[in-house]
Amino acid sequence: MKVLVVGVSGFVGRRWCAALAETGHDIAAMTRNPAARAGAGTPVHADVHDPGTLDAAMGGCRAAYYLVHSLSDADFERRDAAARAFGQACTRAGLQRIIGLGGLGDDQDALSAHLRSRRAAEKLLGAAGVRVTVIRAGIIVGHGGISWELTRRLVEHLPAVIMPRWVTTRIQPIAVDNVVRYLAGVLALPQAAGRALEAGGPDMLQYVTMLRRAAAIQGRPLPILSVPLLTTRLSSLWLTLVTDVDAAAGRALIDSMTSEVIVRDHPFRDLIPFDLMPVDDAVRKALGERGRANRVG
Repeated sequence: MKVLVVGVSGFVGRRWCAALAETGHDIAAMTRNPAARAGAGTPVHADVHDPGTLDAAMGGCRAAYYLVHSLSDADFERRDAAARAFGQACTRAGLQRIIGLGGLGDDQDALSAHLRSRRAAEKLLGAAGVRVTVIRAGIIVGHGGISWELTRRLVEHLPAVIMPRWVTTRIQPIAVDNVVRYLAGVLALPQAAGRALEAGGPDMLQYVTMLRRAAAIQGRPLPILSVPLLTTRLSSLWLTLVTDVDAAAGRALIDSMTSEVIVRDHPFRDLIPFDLMPVDDAVRKALGERGRANRVG
């Protein structure tokens, strides 16, 4: 099968292209700069924000992976609207499936602007008629993932962590390897078409607990100072001071952390059963990958 992958240079996209290549599928790796593309698949030129470039890139494809987001863009709601044009192009090209990544969060909660935008993008992808499968995940643990990198930098660069209320939010982090396995599994499952599937790891814990466990793995003491009245806006400004996370990305992440990001429905247990990686193992693997990357660099 010929499969289009969008977001091939991203944290998940890089890993997914490499895994997809091993299955024997023909990969069309969509990129704005094909000449610079060095990863798995055949590079094809297109830009999700330039609808006129999409039709040619989709020629011969039967499915598409839409692995893009706009977390670091202050105007991510406008940018996520590119999903509508992408879905329309998939319909014109006769694609049968679109598979995307979304964010965990109960629709009954007061979702952050970022999560509301992700939900809107899910609907826009399928508005023209192609059936969409969305894998919704919270914190994806792996070297280079923005949510994990924020966690790592807080642990590594601070003598203590100021604890606003949002760090007690329950989360269900998942290893990036497990996300890639789910991405592979749903392609062969027609019963996954048209569904939003929640993905989380085996550990459900408060974010502050994840900070402590990541610190313990690295042998670092991490005192926690309680400041319950610290607002999300002040928290995001604080993050830009103590880490190199982009201000817009930091605000979007913290806003999203005000609601629980846990799995409430468990279809993957039956659809794609396998042993999920515990969060401590995922943290060790992410740190190991970073260490190897630093040695090579």
